[in-house]
Amino acid sequence: MASIFTKIINGEIPSFKIAENDDFFAFLDINPNAKGHTLVVPKIEVNKIFDLDHEIYLKLMDFSRNIAIAIEKAIPCKRVGMTVIGLEVPHVHVHLIPLNDMSDATFEKKESLTEEEFRSIAKSIRAKL
Repeated sequence: MASIFTKIINGEIPSFKIAENDDFFAFLDINPNAKGHTLVVPKIEVNKIFDLDHEIYLKLMDFSRNIAIAIEKAIPCKRVGMTVIGLEVPHVHVHLIPLNDMSDATFEKKESLTEEEFRSIAKSIRAKL
């Protein structure tokens, strides 16, 4: 059965897309730690990051870096943090989180955003790519 991320990639579930290429898809987290919290996923379903083929792993890091640079330009923050955690979806996903405080990275504090805010944030990040 396809993961929720595969369904997002395939357009079966709507998302606030930031970017995509042949191998990866980036979109806003719908339960964000901070405004601009973005997920980057490979288009192939692999459960654990270190099970990725070495070349795909390096490309994932490069794609994530480009998205993080755009986030930092679009969203006021001290830096963009990156984490690869999560057991809830068996599909590799990189979290890129704008950080102003360490609590932004704890996954305990969540930001509540309207659909219009999500659209605006996604548009702002895309404009910086």
